[in-house]
Amino acid sequence: MKTLLVTGGAGFIGSNFIRYMLQKHSDITIVNLDKLTYAGNLDNLKEVEKDPRYRFVKGDICDESVVDPLVKEADVVLNFAAESHVDRSIGKPDDFIRTDVFGTFVLLEASRRHSVERFVQISTDEVYGSIREGSFREEDPLMPSSPYSASKAGADRLAFSYFVTYGLSVVIPRSSNNFGPYQYPEKLISLFTTNALDDKPLPLYGNGSNVRDWLYVTDNCEGVEAVMERGREGEVYNLGAGNEKSNLEITETILRELGKPESLITFVQDRQGHDLRYSLDTAKIQQLGWQPAHSFEDAMRETVSWYRDNRWWWEKIKSGEYLDYYKQHYKRDL
Repeated sequence: MKTLLVTGGAGFIGSNFIRYMLQKHSDITIVNLDKLTYAGNLDNLKEVEKDPRYRFVKGDICDESVVDPLVKEADVVLNFAAESHVDRSIGKPDDFIRTDVFGTFVLLEASRRHSVERFVQISTDEVYGSIREGSFREEDPLMPSSPYSASKAGADRLAFSYFVTYGLSVVIPRSSNNFGPYQYPEKLISLFTTNALDDKPLPLYGNGSNVRDWLYVTDNCEGVEAVMERGREGEVYNLGAGNEKSNLEITETILRELGKPESLITFVQDRQGHDLRYSLDTAKIQQLGWQPAHSFEDAMRETVSWYRDNRWWWEKIKSGEYLDYYKQHYKRDL
């Protein structure tokens, strides 16, 4: 029985990964270490909370006294824990440096001491910065544009240094924009879908021309598993779906799926340092036998339907701290 330590497992991607792995494998146990900050939500894991193969521990990855005993009992460490919203990083970058960089250091040190079989550092396409034409390959320079992406680039390279210096078996999946169920309603698709369901404005940055590659979260989970199981140590693997869509196209898709008018779109002042386009070359991960299983259209339909059918999950989130934060820091109602 292999033990996985998943950090940030109560967040969007981490919780989807935990559910995916427990459904697929009978010979694993998973320990979920999560601080339960604003985006950590144990409702994401109601399906597995009574599974004897699953255990939740509330704690901070920056706290060595919490991290060390958990890493000691783990075979594999997967670090999903991160502050991850660009807008928040612009307003309060210190939280991002502490969690994303120092927290990763604490996990790496414990993994080195206890000789874990594999350390999986979850990275992001945002570490490359923006690209007008073509697609980023894994060996391209990192040019992050926001405090968030800079903190993730720092963690990414710190993990690689532990492979080079200490021989720790590190692999690094760099994923494009994820979407799907249980995504905290501050990201584009989850925010705009839930706003549209309530006939509220959809605050679209600039003219909506910024382009992202959209990857369904279940496909990403399968890709992370492939990197964990078959990736070469010390290597980076881009995970993308080739679904490059402008933010305006995404917004229009959501409105069509819900039968809502385009008059809900409200163009707002652009984000500071807003990257124009992200694009990943995924030839390397395809060599491991992975490719997305869901079409963009099917995945969007499933995602929008999930938020429509699960108001119990997001209504209580949007009624409290989330709205207060945005009103205070961005001077507009969502």
